[in-house]
Amino acid sequence: MKLDPVSLRLFVAVMEEGTIAEAATREHIAASAVSKRLSELEQTLQTELFVRSNKGTEPTAAAFALLNLARGVLNDLDGILAQMSEYASGVRGQVRVYANISAITQFLPAELKSFMERYPQVQIHLQERISSVIAKAVADNAADIGILNDGSYGEQFSLLPYHDDELVVIAPAGHALTRRKSVKLAQALDYEMVGAHPGSAMINLLTKAAAELGRPLRLRIQVSSYDALCLMVAAGLGIGVMPRKSAQLFLPSLKIRCVSLDEPWAARKLVLCVRDLAALSPAARLLVQHLAAPAEKS
Repeated sequence: MKLDPVSLRLFVAVMEEGTIAEAATREHIAASAVSKRLSELEQTLQTELFVRSNKGTEPTAAAFALLNLARGVLNDLDGILAQMSEYASGVRGQVRVYANISAITQFLPAELKSFMERYPQVQIHLQERISSVIAKAVADNAADIGILNDGSYGEQFSLLPYHDDELVVIAPAGHALTRRKSVKLAQALDYEMVGAHPGSAMINLLTKAAAELGRPLRLRIQVSSYDALCLMVAAGLGIGVMPRKSAQLFLPSLKIRCVSLDEPWAARKLVLCVRDLAALSPAARLLVQHLAAPAEKS
């Protein structure tokens, strides 16, 4: 059995208006076309819906039963159209985001909060990954949007500026380095360090920079998060290198200090990464536009 939504809508109009002529006027259709639709609906249902006479049409008991059912079906169909239009416009949907720890600790909390307040029906699935893994995830379509350090990853992407990211040295309060306004990496290498986990962009960067100086990176302990790094530094287990804005979160509660790192590579850039901006879902495009906006202001 195939029920036609147009016929159901005309049927409801006839029931609500009382006559075929008034229903036809409401729906902007010829009265003869309405009558034909009603006859076809009766044939489909194999049920008499109206008793026809010289005085007009009178609904049967079946017509009143169908009226409530038809209204429910039409409301459901309208709901489908409304929800699908929300997906089409981007106000409803799901977005997969992979981001590195620098973006997650410094910028994303406030920016995702404001986005989700504006688009509460968009679900964002956020995962923390290192930059190389993020690039591969975007290339493999495992992530819609990546947020990573600017660089070359051997893949073809669309890259958009996101935020500047400054690396600093953190040391326990009272440490010799905290008496300086800035330090070179060579000076920091004189001390044992608390480092990020193996394979992270930060460790790779420091290892390479130390090797260029012909110096070893004296890692006393390696941790997987910035809060753990700060706690270890505060406990006197070494100094560390991390983004300034991430470190500033822990300055009020821990006895640590930030010292500027006087190296050209200490000034980094974070970028938004997508495979093809035009191929993104509407919800993902809205999120990209939202995240790119702060970068345009800075």
